[in-house]
Amino acid sequence: MAKARAIGKRRKSVQNIRKITRTMQLIATARFQSAFNRAMASKPYVENITRLVEELSRAQGDIEHPLLKVNHQSNKTALLVLTSNRGLCGGYNSALLRAALGYMREQEAAERKVDLNVVGKKGIAYFKFLNRPMVWTETRFESSPQFDEIDKIAERMMAAYAAGQFDAVHVAYTRFHSASVQRPEVLQLLPIHKPEAAGASETTAQYEFSPPAEELLAELLPEMVKVRLFQCFNDAVVSEHTARMVAMKAATDAAGDMIRSLTQRMNRARQSQVTLELLDIVGGAEALA
Repeated sequence: MAKARAIGKRRKSVQNIRKITRTMQLIATARFQSAFNRAMASKPYVENITRLVEELSRAQGDIEHPLLKVNHQSNKTALLVLTSNRGLCGGYNSALLRAALGYMREQEAAERKVDLNVVGKKGIAYFKFLNRPMVWTETRFESSPQFDEIDKIAERMMAAYAAGQFDAVHVAYTRFHSASVQRPEVLQLLPIHKPEAAGASETTAQYEFSPPAEELLAELLPEMVKVRLFQCFNDAVVSEHTARMVAMKAATDAAGDMIRSLTQRMNRARQSQVTLELLDIVGGAEALA
């Protein structure tokens, strides 16, 4: 049996680790609440602008726009992967990277090239390990991505798509459903799906648009791409904090169980040492008698 002093040192080490994981859990909880509020605040705007674009598209009928056009002449797709800069968040990054890699292999099996764009140190390190070339990388996005920064990324992708460089643009991110459910998803950002026309039996409201619907769509389609990408970033951030909060709570609980087990072992070792010392004293007294 190990000596009580050695077990005591190990218990002290575990206690220090438990303090760290508990602190990280509290920090993740605080950041989760802030990120959750941001994600929930932007979601209604994304849903309503999408609904408005659908209504305008139905009213306009046959519409032509570079973001709606399918680039058949291109055999290349762009993939933007949103990972975290920090670890200790359970399977958050691994599940997302598996989904992204699965999508890339599907495209390669169809003999299509993939331009890989990665956000986050974990994703960059992963694809470097796999020797996957990356066109663009970024590590400066943290707990609160700003719309102005996402706007530049969206503008760059829309310009490349409108120029015919890609036949599609996808985003791999972790979609936030609830505090207990976050799932990796590969979302098609471009081209924008044209809404289906209303059937003969369906009744739709009639609107008069000023300026005309075509001009409104020219403004709203790029805006919709930007806000959808911004929502992807917000969902990724809140999912990361949720995963880290859960992982640190599990680590804190496991450390607590280990401390209790080590305390029992230390007490048994100490009692054994005391018993041996008493036997030595009794044996020495009998030898002197």
